[in-house]
Order: sequence, then structure tokens, then C-alpha cells
Amino acid sequence: MVDNRCATTDECEQILDARDLRCPLPLLKAKQALRAMESGQRLQVLATDSGSVQDFQSFCRISGNRLDRWQEDGGVYTYVLVKA
Repeated sequence: MVDNRCATTDECEQILDARDLRCPLPLLKAKQALRAMESGQRLQVLATDSGSVQDFQSFCRISGNRLDRWQEDGGVYTYVLVKA
């Protein structure tokens, strides 16, 4: 499987580890992190809550932020969001 996670801070300005947090905490923490970021910056979020897939897709559709990519590997969901 291809690993699409941001390997360095050159690829993502911030990495948020929200593993073991239940819905809606991964999304709430991501929203908080995005507020402190500048337009075009990338945030990587790691989560283990399967409900986060729909949460992040809906959030990006509504907020205008872009879900650049996401993947699931061994129960860990990795999202890369780009701030609008």
C-alpha cells in the first residue's frame, strides 16, 4: 500500500494526532488547528474513529477547506486537509 502521509513538515505544516479520540473530537481538534493556519497550508490528521471519514468529507464540503487525500491503514485514518 502506498503511504500518502506527510513525511515532513515541508509537506504539511502541522500534524494532528487524534488517534483514540471518539467522534466528534477528531474533527473539533482539526477545526481548531485550521483556525490557526494560513490559507493554503496543509494539516495532516491521524484518527482511529471510523466515523471520522464521513465527518471530514462533510466538513470540507461545507467549510470550503479541501480534503486533499485520505486513507485507512490498519484502523488508522490519515487525512490531509488544505485550509481555504
